[in-house]
This record gives sequence, C-alpha cells and structure tokens, in this order.
Amino acid sequence: MARLAIFLDGAYIDYLLRDQFDNVRIDYNLLSQAITRTIAERTIGGVDLLRTYYYHCLPYQSNPPTQTESERYGRMRGFVASLERIPRFQVRLGRLAYRGNSADGRPILEQKRVDMMLGVDLALLTAKQQITHAALVAGDSDFLPAIEAAKPEGVLLWLLHGPEPHTELWEAAD
Repeated sequence: MARLAIFLDGAYIDYLLRDQFDNVRIDYNLLSQAITRTIAERTIGGVDLLRTYYYHCLPYQSNPPTQTESERYGRMRGFVASLERIPRFQVRLGRLAYRGNSADGRPILEQKRVDMMLGVDLALLTAKQQITHAALVAGDSDFLPAIEAAKPEGVLLWLLHGPEPHTELWEAAD
C-alpha cells in the first residue's frame, strides 16, 4: 500500500481562503481526509496517511503587545491547539521577523524557517523511505529543491493549489 504525507503551507491557505473564498473557515481534519481519499482513488492498492503537517507562524507581537496583537495571538494559539488534537496531524511553527515599518506605519514582517521546515520534512521522509506519495498545498517555488530531491527517490508529488501556482512548481509536480 502507498504511504502519503500531506504538507500544508498555512500562510498560503490563509491567502486562498481570504482572497478566493471570502474568508471561509475550513475543517483541517476533513481537508486532510479529502486529500487522502482523492489520492487513494487514483492510486492502485490505496493509500495510507502517515501524517498531515501544517506549517505557519504565530502572529507578531510588539513589545509590549497591543490589545489587538494579544487577541490575534491568542486566537492563533487556540487554533494551533485544535490542530494538534487531530489524529496524525503535526503543527510546525516558524517565526515572524520584524523588518521595520512601511510608509503607512505598519510593521513589515517576514516568515522565517517555515519553508525550510517543510522542505526538510519532505526530504527526510523521502530519505527514510517513509512515504511513497506527498501532497503539497502551496503555490510558490520555495519548495522546488525538496521536490527535486524527492522525485528521483520515487516519491510521487501531488500539488494542490489556487488559481495561479508558480509555473516551475506546477511543472515539477507529478
């Protein structure tokens, strides 16, 4: 039986939900099950889900945090805790780095470590022969090196994306 790992880029999913689906809320357990079922239907012998990995960052908090920042942070912690209770689900958190302020005074923030964690997890699971299939919900090319490392080892890579994935990412996926 094939073995699947699902990799969810949380910031990308947030972007899709905000810009394509009017901020609809989704059930991540059902999303994971639907991805697994869809791949199983297209795979001879079926698929066993190893784990779903969710990558994101906790919201930025200034020092001292504003009331709004504290509330946003608390909501995200609660959301992360709910994800961690889903069977075969693992949350991997990076961090937000403060890069100054924009012309209108808002903080400029940059996600750190998230894409690298996803790439390392995909490469390690591949190298340890833990998976035969990987489903990636993402839209940018930062994941190309990990994909290019996994495919020659026999991992079939499924890309799930919004309306405009990066061209090279689309071409690299199976």
